[in-house]
Amino acid sequence: MDSLEPILHPVRLRIIHAMGGGRVRTTSELCRRMTGVSKATVYRQVALLAENGVLDVVGERRVHGATERRYRLSPSRPLIDPGAATEMTLEEHRKGFLAAASALIAEFDRYLSGRDADPVDDFVGYRQFPLWLSREEVLELVSVLTPYLRDLAAKEPTPERRPYIFSPIFFPLEDLAEARPTATSGEPTARP
Repeated sequence: MDSLEPILHPVRLRIIHAMGGGRVRTTSELCRRMTGVSKATVYRQVALLAENGVLDVVGERRVHGATERRYRLSPSRPLIDPGAATEMTLEEHRKGFLAAASALIAEFDRYLSGRDADPVDDFVGYRQFPLWLSREEVLELVSVLTPYLRDLAAKEPTPERRPYIFSPIFFPLEDLAEARPTATSGEPTARP
């Protein structure tokens, strides 16, 4: 199996999200969290993630005659880093985006279905901001955000902290030739 294949799937991405922040969980705990997904599917996807090194078994115990395993994300799990992204085909990028969007929709639905959902108080955001950026400005944006987000991602769970999903989606809206503003009659071109 391709090293990225295990993570390019909506249910497996939801499992990866659920395991974030250093959490250790059993498949039964994941089943309770994964509303709308059958137990058989969760068990199958957890097994596949473990087989492919995305999840590590950190403990086992006997429960009602069966072995219950506790899992955590492997520190060596496959990631879509810039090198891996360079090697992906356009179809793999399409599949990855679809899996990420599907997992995000499922997580948002799970949040809204919760008893304590309060999008305003929880600072829920899903705005989109079209930005006109040069390649240098894109690189500057990435270089500013990346270290800041890495620092936030490294924070350990505490009673005061609650897990959030931050899912930046960033891609050009048009080909460069189409995006170039044109002016007629010497009038400036309006941009959003």
